[in-house]
Amino acid sequence: MRKYLLTILILFTAITLKAQTWEVGAGIGGAGYMGDLNQHNPLQISGLDGNVFVKRNFNGYLSAKFQFTYGKIGAADSTSNNQQQRDRNLSFTNRIMETSLTGEFNFMHYIPDAGKNVFTPFVFAGIGVAAHAPRTELNGNQVGLRRLRTEGQQKQYAGTILSVPYGAGVKYNIGGKWTLIADLGYHWTNTDYLDDVSGLYADKSTLPSPTSVRLSDRTGERTGVYTGTAGTQRGDLRKRDSYLFLNLSLSFTFVTEKCYYEN
Repeated sequence: MRKYLLTILILFTAITLKAQTWEVGAGIGGAGYMGDLNQHNPLQISGLDGNVFVKRNFNGYLSAKFQFTYGKIGAADSTSNNQQQRDRNLSFTNRIMETSLTGEFNFMHYIPDAGKNVFTPFVFAGIGVAAHAPRTELNGNQVGLRRLRTEGQQKQYAGTILSVPYGAGVKYNIGGKWTLIADLGYHWTNTDYLDDVSGLYADKSTLPSPTSVRLSDRTGERTGVYTGTAGTQRGDLRKRDSYLFLNLSLSFTFVTEKCYYEN
């Protein structure tokens, strides 16, 4: 993870050397995910998130943002409208700690306390790296899932993943150099294990521990009949999971004198 963070820091430094204004801020909001336990609702919020960021504004239209976000996502088959998913009976929570570098484009020229426009819609996209650790509840205790290799993986899947954040939002100058920001961002990842579910049920005899066996197939916990036969479908067979952050942030911009003379 360190090498990915160093790369992002070097990129941020390189592209901000000739920029005009610094901006710092923080925000809170909701986090959600799309994956094997939530296949159809791209706006489902399952936890909270918080972020801090520093931004370099090149002009009233373009900027680069370096951000750290902590969020919690989760889902449970027991809440699904689909009987097949309820029978599967899986659940998880996951803590996402993401560091990202994104570029922003304002549709309207925007410099707080110095420009003509008091608001602007914007879009953003970039790259990030995130640490994650899916867990589930067993007998009233939280259990880490990655080390259990519940689908018979030869080795643990990565705890550090790449993400590609992209989204849109609105900025509004609430007074002076203060800006209120609302944005929604989706984060494509290079993993299918945010929820510890990906493909097929494993042969239970190949799993590394009794806990792995117990959590690989939870179909019979209510009925006593376990239907997770080795080789049958456990996940949705899509190759990637993703997560989202819906945030409300407040920022302060250190506007340079030069900005007051821009059109």
